[in-house]
Amino acid sequence: QVQLVESGGGWVQAGGSLRLSCAASGGRFGGDIMAWYRQAPGKERELVASVTSGGTTNYADSAEGRFTVSRDNRKNTLDLQMDSLKVEDSAVYYCRLRRVYTPVYNYWGQGIQVTVSS
Repeated sequence: QVQLVESGGGWVQAGGSLRLSCAASGGRFGGDIMAWYRQAPGKERELVASVTSGGTTNYADSAEGRFTVSRDNRKNTLDLQMDSLKVEDSAVYYCRLRRVYTPVYNYWGQGIQVTVSS
């Protein structure tokens, strides 16, 4: 049974930093995309940043220049270093692991709260 477990969330003042981690277990992975999404109250879930197994990264405009996504393929882990945090970064952050080619899979973590106060 595949599991994605997020850690590292919490509370921080605006301008501060947090590092989120996601660990995938219970399966064999490769040729896939790991990503961070977030969802604030009353808003749709949105992509924050993603990284392919080959290391290609993609960032939302809101994250570009402040957040850094990275993954360790051997450990099946995904990190998100968040710097210069803003109040509007407050949300539940979700880890996602998906592969669009056979064998297709799509897994989500349970989510972790990040709160940025002014």
